[in-house]
Amino acid sequence: MEVLNNNLVGGSLQISTDVIAKIAKCAALEVEGVADVACGNQRKMKELLEIVSLQPPVEVEMHDGIAEITVQLVVNYGTRIPAISEKVQENVKSSVQNMTNVAVGRVNLVIAGVALPQPEEE
Repeated sequence: MEVLNNNLVGGSLQISTDVIAKIAKCAALEVEGVADVACGNQRKMKELLEIVSLQPPVEVEMHDGIAEITVQLVVNYGTRIPAISEKVQENVKSSVQNMTNVAVGRVNLVIAGVALPQPEEE
């Protein structure tokens, strides 16, 4: 699906929902405490089989020109999930709106996993 903006002088602009999803993913990864944007167990499957996950970790649905974005997160162990969630929602919403001029109505988050700390090498 594409977002169409006909209000441009001299032409039109179409923005794919895939582009909005990529912006949302990058914005979520900018937040401290987010380990990855992935679909939990599918992340391991992707690493093992080296294929793209079956379900996208970011989904964008358009309703009357307003985006509803669902992001699946893997957070670092020991981080406060409610605090991270609020920061991710704010960052995703502002990034998408600033870069695309598409209104974002909701940013839904699914905590799909917790990344355990990596043991330090000697």
